[in-house]
Amino acid sequence: MSDAINGIALRNACGRFATGVTVITTSDGDGSHGMTANAFMSISLDPPLIAISLDNRSKMLAKLKASRQYAVNILGENMEHIALHFAGRHNSELDNILVSKNDLPVVANAPVQLIADVVNEVAAGDHTLFIGQVRAIHSTENVAPLLFHSGRFNRLGAA
Repeated sequence: MSDAINGIALRNACGRFATGVTVITTSDGDGSHGMTANAFMSISLDPPLIAISLDNRSKMLAKLKASRQYAVNILGENMEHIALHFAGRHNSELDNILVSKNDLPVVANAPVQLIADVVNEVAAGDHTLFIGQVRAIHSTENVAPLLFHSGRFNRLGAA
């Protein structure tokens, strides 16, 4: 049996894996809500399933449990300011960045917006996975993604 894995060491190791940057959005009786996240993945093509992972301490957790639906907004390379806004660095110029599509708030001009209904929740340690069945896709072609690697935002290099 190996020694216990240190959570910080695991986070640092996983941080070496480049990911896209998303803003997860939902709405409830209190209005529209969003948070920046990179824990997103495609699960299945048939049926179309995606998953997001939320920290059990996050404010978004209760909102998503109540609404049972969410949007994954995949950010483009020039949207770092939007990622920072939804990560807690409030920018009043972005107060109206969310618009409505398919009965959910989405990030205006995000290159990809996936609208999903929660079909399953999975408790996973200090996080909860929300598996969603995609009911709508809004996508713009040829927009490079914003990436996150080793604790900072990055962009794709020239091919």
